[in-house]
Amino acid sequence: MKRESQVELISRISDEIWNEGRLEVIEEVMAADARYHGPHMPGGMGSRGDWREHIARIRRAFPDSHVEYQEFIESGKTVIARWRATGTHTGDLGPLQPTGRQVAIGGITIYRISEGSVAEAWEQLDMLGMWQQLGVVPLPGPSEP
Repeated sequence: MKRESQVELISRISDEIWNEGRLEVIEEVMAADARYHGPHMPGGMGSRGDWREHIARIRRAFPDSHVEYQEFIESGKTVIARWRATGTHTGDLGPLQPTGRQVAIGGITIYRISEGSVAEAWEQLDMLGMWQQLGVVPLPGPSEP
């Protein structure tokens, strides 16, 4: 059986987990002791279980969410992925009731691969842009004279 490449492994995250909602694939792509660092994790760090809960929460808020990796850079056991996500806010997002607004955000995730699985991931995304598109954070307007 051919072992999948690191980029193929990471592509499963967008294709199968985010876009198809197959959360069980997390166990196939992330190591059992994997650590996930992102702005939406308590204290900035979580386990693959925390990651699963986060993705489920976002998919409930944006059921039509779609993630597309736009670029990969590989260096040894590291894969850097630049991505774009879109969706329509039709479900609760924490205390925020559905707005019906569409959002499009970008981000970069750095994955460390070990023994064919994601061992650690660091993610930065345009959270401010998302909150602005949802109308939670107002865009600055022209100054009053």
